[in-house]
Amino acid sequence: MAYRYGENVHQMMLLPQTLDEYVSQDHPVRAYDAFVNALDFHELGIDLNDRKVGNSQYDPRLMFKLLLFGYSYGVKSSRKLERETHNNMAFLWLMRKLTPDHKTISEFRRKNKPALKKAMHLCARLCMKLDLIDGNVLFVDGTKIRANAGRGKSHKQAWYLRKLEELDKRIEELLQECETIDNQEQDCGSFVKMQKELSHSKKLKDRVSSILQDFQEKGARTPKGKDRNINLTDPESKIMSSVQGSHTSYNVQSVVDDKNGLIVETDAVTAGSDVNQFASQIVQAEKVLDKECEVACADAGYADTEELEKIDQRGTRVIVPSQRQALHTPEKPFSKSAFTYDHKSDCYFCPEGHKLRYVGRQAGGRKLDYQITDAAICKRCTHYGPCTTAKKGRKIVRLANEEIKEKLEHQYEQPDSQEIYARRKQRVEHPFGHIKRNLGFTNFLLRGREGARAEISITATCFNIARMITIFGGVQAMVAQLSAVMR
Repeated sequence: MAYRYGENVHQMMLLPQTLDEYVSQDHPVRAYDAFVNALDFHELGIDLNDRKVGNSQYDPRLMFKLLLFGYSYGVKSSRKLERETHNNMAFLWLMRKLTPDHKTISEFRRKNKPALKKAMHLCARLCMKLDLIDGNVLFVDGTKIRANAGRGKSHKQAWYLRKLEELDKRIEELLQECETIDNQEQDCGSFVKMQKELSHSKKLKDRVSSILQDFQEKGARTPKGKDRNINLTDPESKIMSSVQGSHTSYNVQSVVDDKNGLIVETDAVTAGSDVNQFASQIVQAEKVLDKECEVACADAGYADTEELEKIDQRGTRVIVPSQRQALHTPEKPFSKSAFTYDHKSDCYFCPEGHKLRYVGRQAGGRKLDYQITDAAICKRCTHYGPCTTAKKGRKIVRLANEEIKEKLEHQYEQPDSQEIYARRKQRVEHPFGHIKRNLGFTNFLLRGREGARAEISITATCFNIARMITIFGGVQAMVAQLSAVMR
């Protein structure tokens, strides 16, 4: 059998190929290059001025391209990005053979977190110009992504108080040792080591003091009465539960447009539950699009009547199932729906016609209590047992905004609402699958909420560019469309 052999790597070529010829016209790197060229860096907050006085620096556009394409390639570490600029032909083409070191890459990412976050907004507006996003139907969903902090670094207030005492004691010991060595003028090497330890201890003390200040301002307990935990490595992250277990994470929120499944807005929040996120995420997305949506849709994790009412009351159609509807729980024979509410008298009537009068509000005022007028009525009733076994008789709990809840449940059950809700999974969960599986983005590198928001914005932009390539039918078609927009 004959074998195929490549060329001799030391063979000189008469007419060397250009760098551009090493990257095919359909390579995705060309789409990322064209996308960044189409961005308004002034709007991003990055000043482009090649006449600045001082030492030369890398073009911010090239550094931005490097980060964006790196994340799309599954490479997010600054050291790995540096390696790619030396070895990967696509990166060589993108950077025009420039090779910034990992410190330069890391510093650019750290200093431009707000700009990286805004890139997602400019991407959504660009998609609107290209008629890829219409902003009429928006879907909201969330997922947990691990923070760059170990769960074992989360502690209660008492631990930080003990740690502060230990640090104060250790700093005092180091200062005394330094003074003794300085007087004796011996063992200078040890003196250097102690200076490093002293500096580290002081920085750690500052972090611990800052966390204790947070405990003092916000309290050592949660609203539910549990002890609060704050992570020493990333104080803004929280321990959250997901299908992968319980880890220090951020709750990543995403708002996706229905037309082509493109991401409009992303956010990284510290709340472990989605229940209070619906209105704020929709409003943030609408600010990006500069218009109000007609329909806002999410799963039952966002089913909080007060939160949904904020969007419903302005005329936007809200399609969010209640927990009962999502779980397909059948109504019991004597559930609240079997009782009739009289708006004029503000009371309920049971299936047997007996009255349940208003008796007061629960703590917080969000729920109203209605009780049977006489417990003896329930005990004499033939349905005593299946209906209630309470000594005081049957009690009904009604939400203060029960009418809104009933309206939203009825709205969700409409046939056209069911059609929209059926598209929810394929629209809003597709981006998370791409980001986590295809891009390999399962944890953040940057610490703090601002860093998490910047990173998830980069990955969301990567998803949108990948979708745009598919929608337009290839890299060359997308580059042509972007070029037309820039004219």
